[in-house]
Amino acid sequence: MKISILTATYNRADDLERLYTSLVVNSNSNVEYEWLIMDDGSTDKTKLIIDNFKKQNIVKIEYHYQENQGKMSAINNLMQYVTGDLVMACDSDDYFATGAFDIIKKYEDLLLNDDTVYALAFLKKNEKGKISGEEFIEDQHRSDMFSLYFREKMTGEKILVFKTEIRKKYKHILEADEKFVTEARMYNKIDQDYDIICINEAIIIGDYKNDGYTKNIKRVFETAPLGYYEYFRELLQVNLKGVPFSKKMYIYKHYILFANLSARDKAISNVHGLFNKIMIIILWIPGSIATKRKFKKNHIKNDFMDEGY
Repeated sequence: MKISILTATYNRADDLERLYTSLVVNSNSNVEYEWLIMDDGSTDKTKLIIDNFKKQNIVKIEYHYQENQGKMSAINNLMQYVTGDLVMACDSDDYFATGAFDIIKKYEDLLLNDDTVYALAFLKKNEKGKISGEEFIEDQHRSDMFSLYFREKMTGEKILVFKTEIRKKYKHILEADEKFVTEARMYNKIDQDYDIICINEAIIIGDYKNDGYTKNIKRVFETAPLGYYEYFRELLQVNLKGVPFSKKMYIYKHYILFANLSARDKAISNVHGLFNKIMIIILWIPGSIATKRKFKKNHIKNDFMDEGY
């Protein structure tokens, strides 16, 4: 088994040392791995730092560079270089827990020997050992990403280790000149054909940075509304049976939010399903008013923001 690790980075030279060290610590595992890095236009000493890593000849590293296109484009462009049986992304400000690759290897057969499974989902924890969100309802629980978060009320970030042959069939779809799209949009598409298996073991450690995606969610919404609009439009085409009403309301409200932010024409007529359309009509005016109060379009900027690298 071989694992390909994808890291998109932008001006995170100071963080890469910790990630690299975690890969070195895990080099004594019985797992072959490669670290594929896409530098998304860094202006700091990122390349110098990575060149020093490569000179040590401990970890197999491939460094690639692109003019700033955003994290999702960087990950898309890295996929062509993947040679592992499994592939996963690791943000530059996260790092691997000791023994992470041995944990993955322990469950590899659940993924590689089942044609209906596209990924293993593992836990993430912070530096104090606290799990992001909560654990899965049971170990080796079979589900999909949509069901986890919308039917089973899962919260927190989970780490996906993909079967490469399936992952290469999909990519992050970016709209217009936007540089960001939620990963959930791609997951939603894969969910239509495959399942995931959930493992209650943490393999990644990390805390949210002040300049990252989660800390700047409002600005991300403003600068990438088209991708979010398409994501929630696509959710309204999914069978919502078993989804609690509170979660349906979440979808309806966010659809209205991004329809307004992206100034979509025919947003109501584009809604799939009679019940969904009725709910959108009922919520449209109050939702539109709330959007205008919270977001001022004249404050939207298109300059680069660190989007969760």
